[in-house]
Amino acid sequence: MASTSLLRAACVVMVITASVSGCNRGLYERVIDTLCLDEFKFDMGSVHRSLWCSWPDTRKIYEGLTNCTYQVAVRMGCFWPDQIVDHFFVRIHQSYFHNCMLTGRLIHDPPASVLAPFIGVPVLITLFVTALVVWRSKRTEGVL
Repeated sequence: MASTSLLRAACVVMVITASVSGCNRGLYERVIDTLCLDEFKFDMGSVHRSLWCSWPDTRKIYEGLTNCTYQVAVRMGCFWPDQIVDHFFVRIHQSYFHNCMLTGRLIHDPPASVLAPFIGVPVLITLFVTALVVWRSKRTEGVL
């Protein structure tokens, strides 16, 4: 644990030093791997693996990761998002969220109780207006 704290302190010093001289892409990549990824791994470790695809359960952790990469980029004078961040998040998704399409984030139809009124009401209105037109067309007297 002491080595992790020492490594994080070294990263903070490197970020402060790098902010003066501009973006060092290699250093930026190492810093987000050290600071942001380690914290993300720790936070995801506190969430049961079966809940990794549950957005309500992982949203704050994911937002923290995004914010961490942004803050490091700003302090190091790097653009955000950039190719490094894109590859970083692809690695995160390959490691943690690669099975999510099958379990929780797949788009699906709403329940029948919601879907039925959106289908039934327009059909009934169409039938009613059609019946009204037919009924009115048979009664031509006194229209004008």
